[in-house]
Amino acid sequence: MKTQNSKIDPVYYQEAGTLAQMIRDKEITSVEVVQAHLDRVAEINPRINGVVTLMGEEALRSAAIADKAVSNGDKLGPLHGVPFSIKDAIDTAGVPSQRGSKIFAGFIPDRDATVVSRMKNAGAIPLMKTNIPEFSAHWESDNLLTGRSLNPWSPERTPGGSSGGESAVIAAGLSPIGLGSDVAISVRGPAAFTGIAALKATHGRVPYTGHFPAALSRFWHIGAMARTVKDVALGYSIINGADGIDGYSIFANDAKPASFRIPGQKIRVGWVSDTAFGPVDPEITAAIKATALLLKEAGCEVEEVRLPFMENTDWLTPYFGLLYGELVPYMEQFTKGRESELHFIGKATMDAPLLNVTDYVKAEAGIEQLKSHFANYFVQYDVLLLPVNPMTATGHGLQEYVVDGKTVSAYHVMAATAPFNATGLPALSVPVTLSSENLPVNVQLVSRWFDEATILQLGELIQIGSDAYGKHPIA
Repeated sequence: MKTQNSKIDPVYYQEAGTLAQMIRDKEITSVEVVQAHLDRVAEINPRINGVVTLMGEEALRSAAIADKAVSNGDKLGPLHGVPFSIKDAIDTAGVPSQRGSKIFAGFIPDRDATVVSRMKNAGAIPLMKTNIPEFSAHWESDNLLTGRSLNPWSPERTPGGSSGGESAVIAAGLSPIGLGSDVAISVRGPAAFTGIAALKATHGRVPYTGHFPAALSRFWHIGAMARTVKDVALGYSIINGADGIDGYSIFANDAKPASFRIPGQKIRVGWVSDTAFGPVDPEITAAIKATALLLKEAGCEVEEVRLPFMENTDWLTPYFGLLYGELVPYMEQFTKGRESELHFIGKATMDAPLLNVTDYVKAEAGIEQLKSHFANYFVQYDVLLLPVNPMTATGHGLQEYVVDGKTVSAYHVMAATAPFNATGLPALSVPVTLSSENLPVNVQLVSRWFDEATILQLGELIQIGSDAYGKHPIA
């Protein structure tokens, strides 16, 4: 099993949990940690454009207060003194939250989002806001206000979207842990394109309060992103649980799945690639097979499965029909009369054709049927192992991709992620290897509703046994 030598890695590539322990043990100060990340931002951000608002002075002041608390022997939170980053769709009190759009240039919320408040209460220090596509409505991170984010593994490639700036800064060591969000791909896909980990928990586990847009809250998920599954689990433990505001976030922190394994029963894993989500890059399918073998050797019951309900079935069109049906009317209140200020992403969103009532109802019924299909799958299995993105990080601005010799629409990048927003199932993106082009390859683990514990357990096992563990894009 591979190990990561924390003594060799510089401060900016240490795990968030490790940094918190070092600060607690007085091996390093919070000021030193924050300054190391600020120095890293100054050096690397011009190459990736992931940071849109830097809170350097405020962070250093907070770090000095954090160090004083350590000296005084005060009670410390699990991320005491550790900096974190925040997707620019998530509100931060007194700090610009510009939502990737000229229309919201200079907008400053007066309250923190619930997840930001919880990270602060855990002792973490806000360090930066990160880049997104306009309105978080695209699978790449580009807009007219703060520009395009670049992948630290290869600047000719995208870090993905909509949490692309977030994934880029974490991968490149500008932030140890951060907050992203996901409506179709947006934490798991960027994580896969940049070789980090990200969790989209069961819908409602993490409050959506303070995220823009307010529309689509029945599909949006806020999630933790970090270089390791261990840190993602730590972040999730901090931000999950009802907040008394979000009407979907009504579950206790310790809510369990409705059905679970019999004590002593092995974890049952089914894996699938091309047959359900094809075409898929053969190197990604190979990584899934290798991960399946690793899990089998670790004692899981593992077998290849078929998902007939996913085969030759277009779930993306009805799902996006529902998304645009809610998003476009909501956004008209902000965009009307200001269409000239929109990026092509915003224009394409606002020009999306809307379903008539009959087709909208059919789309709703289809998504309910998809939930039933997966409910049946999770009677037989505990985990589904599958691709995240069907390809490694793509070039910028492409409308079509060639995957395993087949030309597909750019929407295909979401073929294996969007179904789990539609159903609200928990899904984890785990880095496992690098491709022949030296680009990250992740796999995705999905479990039954409220069983984040199982995929986090397996995800850490997979990551620490993988070729990618401890590898970084920029020295």
